[in-house]
Amino acid sequence: MTARIRKAGRGAACAALSTCLFSAAANAAPGFVPASYIGSIEPEILWELLIGGFVVAAFTCATALWATSMLRKQRRAHRRKNILVDSVLNKLQQGVVIADASGRIVFCNDRYLAMYDLTRAEVTPGMPGRDLLALRRARGMLDLTNDEFYRNAGLPQGYVAELPDGRCIQVKFSRLANGGTIATHDDCSELRRMSKELSTTKQFLESVIDNIPVCVAAKSIEDGRYILANRAFETLSGLSRDKIIGATADQLYPARSAASIREADQSALQSITGAFQSELTVELGRGDRILASNRVVARNEHGEPEFLIALFEDITNRRALSVELEKTKRFLELVIDNIPVALTVQNTADGRYMLANRGAEIILNRRREDATGLTTGEIFNAKEARLIAERDELAIRKGGLVVEEHPISTAGGLRLFVTRRMTVTDEADQAHYLIKTHVDVTDRRQTEARMAHMAYHDGLTDLPNRDAFLKSLTQMIEACDNAVDEFAVLSVDLDGLKEINDVFGHAIGDKLLIEVARRIEWASRGGVVARLSGDEFGLIIDGPQPAAARDLASMVAKALAPGFVIDGKTVRIGVTTGVALFPANGTDAASLLANAGAALFRAKAKARGSVTVFEPEMDMQIRDRRVLHQDLSNAIRNGEMSLYYQPQASSTKRVGNNDIVGFEALTRWRHPTRGFVPPSEFIPLAEESGLIVELGEWILREACRQAASWARPLQVAVNLSPAQFLNTDLVAFVHEVLLQTGLEPGRLELEITEGVLIEDFDRGLSLLRRLKALGVRVSMDDFGSGYSSLTYLQAFPFDKIKIDRAFIMNLGRNPQSAAIVRAVIGLGHGLGVTLVAEGVETQDQLDFLVDESCDAVQGYLIGKPAPIDQYRWLVGLDALEDRAPARAREAG
Repeated sequence: MTARIRKAGRGAACAALSTCLFSAAANAAPGFVPASYIGSIEPEILWELLIGGFVVAAFTCATALWATSMLRKQRRAHRRKNILVDSVLNKLQQGVVIADASGRIVFCNDRYLAMYDLTRAEVTPGMPGRDLLALRRARGMLDLTNDEFYRNAGLPQGYVAELPDGRCIQVKFSRLANGGTIATHDDCSELRRMSKELSTTKQFLESVIDNIPVCVAAKSIEDGRYILANRAFETLSGLSRDKIIGATADQLYPARSAASIREADQSALQSITGAFQSELTVELGRGDRILASNRVVARNEHGEPEFLIALFEDITNRRALSVELEKTKRFLELVIDNIPVALTVQNTADGRYMLANRGAEIILNRRREDATGLTTGEIFNAKEARLIAERDELAIRKGGLVVEEHPISTAGGLRLFVTRRMTVTDEADQAHYLIKTHVDVTDRRQTEARMAHMAYHDGLTDLPNRDAFLKSLTQMIEACDNAVDEFAVLSVDLDGLKEINDVFGHAIGDKLLIEVARRIEWASRGGVVARLSGDEFGLIIDGPQPAAARDLASMVAKALAPGFVIDGKTVRIGVTTGVALFPANGTDAASLLANAGAALFRAKAKARGSVTVFEPEMDMQIRDRRVLHQDLSNAIRNGEMSLYYQPQASSTKRVGNNDIVGFEALTRWRHPTRGFVPPSEFIPLAEESGLIVELGEWILREACRQAASWARPLQVAVNLSPAQFLNTDLVAFVHEVLLQTGLEPGRLELEITEGVLIEDFDRGLSLLRRLKALGVRVSMDDFGSGYSSLTYLQAFPFDKIKIDRAFIMNLGRNPQSAAIVRAVIGLGHGLGVTLVAEGVETQDQLDFLVDESCDAVQGYLIGKPAPIDQYRWLVGLDALEDRAPARAREAG
């Protein structure tokens, strides 16, 4: 360095001297001065020139030496400054990288190299910044492109890179005033971890506070503003957290409620313990609520109040529940006190009574207040007390529920009680209380005895009923020896009881049954007699058979023959009897009684008042009838039933198509193996079995459905059975059928017999009126064949009367029939009712009815019952089919 400075000084001096010489020469001769000219200069001048040059050179050298010294000082200062900066930057905890304006690395500290596992040999001054990024990317220390790195690092918050080893580095990139850049790399792993832990802890605490089912709030003591509110507080107040935080109680609640809250806050602040519990009534959106509040003053490290924490919950419902519980307690005490059962509670330790209701006073023979605290021995006499104590001890040992029945002496005498003992145990499963209930069953046992008698006896005649009869029959069979012993079972049916009930009423009929039972008992001379059903009695007679049975049947008939005087009215009644013999006709009770019934059925079919002994072929008939009944029950579902229609026409001498006014719907049954079953067979069978209801509903629905499809609005008549009036909601069903089928109500005619009104006159009359209100027509069928037809005509305005065929068929042969028909027609016209004659089969009958002004006729002469397809031209079905293709062509 010194040699270089010396050389530089000499060079400068020579240059200065040369310059001076050259300048002097130039001043002397402005043009080109040849070197030879110097030798021609005068010595004095030359000497002056040399001295001047040395002076100039000396000055120049001095200047150069001074400049060199100053430069050396600056370089030393710069070096010391660089060493200081490098030392400071290398001691930073952050990595630092400085680049010049061209993007080349000027400096990077040791922290940066260590942070990314780099060496000084790899990162040299002047290295392009992009190469440094590439080097980091190759080491797996960077997963961004250069542009992404500079863009993200240049953001105000910088860029956080996650290194493979889990460290997090925050990089911030900024530009310098000279155009260069500086980047800082800060290892924020621990900060991030602590931040996450803090965030997690804060989130956890907030979640805990937020999910506490009690309302939690914190207030600033300075201004009373809320600084915390959990979710329960939001739910209770109906306000969002945003509205609560920063607000005061005055801003959230009405004045009265806010004042109560402020008062509670002040009480907490003034409390020595820094806590205060109270109950507040706060007005919320849904009304006043009662809040249980617990306030605590939170203090800082200096013991100064910092904020107020309030925990509170809505106890309005709890208070209401408490009140309700108290009411319930009083209610239960009242209930226990008034239940119609004696109730006592005893302490198992000493047997003393702890509780007794009012009903127990009967057993305790004293007021319940006086019994509390006493023992069993102090209440009952010695004998009863000993027995009760023994039962109590046994119940306690057994545990659970113990029930027994025993007598107890009361003020009203000895009564029978059912006592239930229940032992109540404590937490250690030790008997603690003995609860006893006592029910007086004295009257019940007497009632049960009476009911047991009623279960096996007829309520009207007090004779044994069917169950008792079968039981006696079974006992008699068990006592017999089939080889030698024989007896007979008689099934006796009263003839004419139904007519007596219809004429004189059921009250007379019931009294008659009582008298009949007494005479049958007298005639049987102590034998077994039972009432099997309404008008059927059962008898058992031993001895030679069937003679003994016939003799008994004759004696019963003779006993009833004189008749009876009931309430001043003389009535007579007969009997028809069926007989079954043991062991010839059965060896068990059910078979004997069934065969006696079969014989009775045959006797009634043969002649009233007769006696018939069972024969094997009767059983075959019964079996065949049962099979037919079973087939009938499936006939509707199997599609075996169909409807036939018989036309009704206006009365004219020559009935034509235009005279047809309607049809009567008649059901027919085509059995799969028997063929057509006559209505006279299956209709009675359906009525006996109850199937007539289902069958009648099917007939009504099908008839209305088919009639609704007729082009001509002719009437359709459907017969109703009395059973349909008794067993179904007929009016609702008819209404439903009309709505479903679309048939106009005025086209439907319901035919009933007087049996509908005989069974229950008031109910039947009510149903007929309701049916009439639907708009349907109601007609009286088989008029003249009953007993009270005129009464029914007076009670109900029928639309039509159908004269029974029995009178029509005898027209021309029996003058009485003609007179009856003529009278009925006159009666109908007088009442304004339409008359229809059934069974018209000859022209003479038709002529007679036309002459007598009968309104309409029905019978084989007009048309036989047939499927509606055979009367297509009458109902307009052909016209409908003719119009259908035309409508199809128009539509096409």
